[in-house]
Amino acid sequence: MIDRRPVLAGLALAMLGGPALARGEWMEEVEPYGLIGKIKAQPGKRAELIALLSGGTGDMPGCVAYLIGEDLKDAEGIWITEIWKSRQYHADSLKLPAVQAAIAKGRPLIAGFETHVETRPVAGVGIRG
Repeated sequence: MIDRRPVLAGLALAMLGGPALARGEWMEEVEPYGLIGKIKAQPGKRAELIALLSGGTGDMPGCVAYLIGEDLKDAEGIWITEIWKSRQYHADSLKLPAVQAAIAKGRPLIAGFETHVETRPVAGVGIRG
């Protein structure tokens, strides 16, 4: 007689973890993490700050979306919308040398930060719900 427990455990792993393991990922519950914020550029520096913010954003591991928008009612306002695979990916991105350099270069172009909210993305294009 065959012990069914190892067979069932293997079947469960294949069904639940197989796709993740096939992609080289370990099964873990990771919650997506989002940020939305408004930055005020120094007068006349919005375009320069946007160019700096948009450079190299495609190279950030775990970044699902990084959107930069000009505020239509505020000539110096910039809205940033970020979606990350997890809060940890976002935290790790702040340690990247390219991000550190961009922060240092961008500081003189920033007049202030007006709004900052954290979100948990749950639905939308590109978001599995």
